[in-house]
Amino acid sequence: MAGYRSWVFFLTVCAVSLFGANAEIKVTIPVGKLFTYELLRETFQNDFEPLSKLYAGRLYDDPMVFKCNRQNFPDLPEWLRFTQRHPYDNGFLYGTPTSPGKSIIEIYAINKRSYEAARHILVIKATAEKMLPYQAEFFIKLREIEKVLPSSVQDEIKQDLQKLWDTEALEIVNITNALDRGGRVPLPLAGHFEGVYVKVGSEQYFSDCLLRVMTAEHQKQCATGAKVKVPGGCNFCNIPSNCITWCKTELIDLTKQEPAPPAPTMGSGVLEDGGDFDPPESPPSRDFFPDYIVTVIVPLILAIVLCLLLAYIMFGRREGVMKRNAKTNQIQLYHHHTIHGNSDELRNMAAERGAPPPLSTLPMFNSRTGDRAPPLQSDSPTIPLIMAQHDPYSDTLPRK
Repeated sequence: MAGYRSWVFFLTVCAVSLFGANAEIKVTIPVGKLFTYELLRETFQNDFEPLSKLYAGRLYDDPMVFKCNRQNFPDLPEWLRFTQRHPYDNGFLYGTPTSPGKSIIEIYAINKRSYEAARHILVIKATAEKMLPYQAEFFIKLREIEKVLPSSVQDEIKQDLQKLWDTEALEIVNITNALDRGGRVPLPLAGHFEGVYVKVGSEQYFSDCLLRVMTAEHQKQCATGAKVKVPGGCNFCNIPSNCITWCKTELIDLTKQEPAPPAPTMGSGVLEDGGDFDPPESPPSRDFFPDYIVTVIVPLILAIVLCLLLAYIMFGRREGVMKRNAKTNQIQLYHHHTIHGNSDELRNMAAERGAPPPLSTLPMFNSRTGDRAPPLQSDSPTIPLIMAQHDPYSDTLPRK
């Protein structure tokens, strides 16, 4: 009995893992009609924890992230889009097929708690169907794409538009996020929404309320940016968030559209015989000497003139040492030479430790010859400290 239960348990695990991992859903949708498929987190939660739910009674509500792509391709078909705002929200695949065909979509759900993955296969078959001749596109400002895709919200919008169109035969053709049409990301504040475009179609011609959008008066009000009033008797939105923006309403009449131009005919790929090849003649000769003068000679002349001017400033305007000394006062010049001599003497002393004391520290000295003389026994302020008879510049010293 125990062995039988073990085999039943093993077969249950295999069946759940096999069918849960490769679940396949088939959907058929006509061309030109809105396709919406909601990825329910509860469905994939059963694939992650089937045994815990069956035997232990555990119920989980894990955050999930969905990844969708066409089979053997990295992205989705061009007409199909996917959106999921938060890992705790359901995902939506939506779009309008433009041509008949079959698309195989792989859906991967990643459990953010246990990091498990589940895989489902969605087969979408688009069948050919006649396009609705009269279509209208409306902009709903106070909505976001995730809040419009559920079927209950679509029915509410459809009921309001049926009253506006004055017909029950109305189908939703497409729903587009305003961000995909060049809209700006709203501020993360309450009361700011992205907005959605809803396109509907019908076999019946437009109602009088819709035709007022085409009037010149209405278009003039929208062009000036003034607040456009709702045409009288045309406000049918029961829920304020489903009200349309009249200035962004567009009517499309497919019966008046011009047919597409025919495709170009394919030729044989061989050029027709047009005779012998006649190459073009050689271009006429051109004189490059004026260009040479402008690009080479003129800059060279300017460089020579600048060099001559700089040489005159640097050498022709110099005063010269001899000329400058002749114009300088002898006492000032002697003082200058004394400062230079003392500086050189201090530098020499700094290089040698055993140098004799400088002459400037002696009571009496001659800076030129270095001869020492006994100090004068006089306190007269008129006698200079430097002996005048040994100084070549003594004639410039003041005398009494």
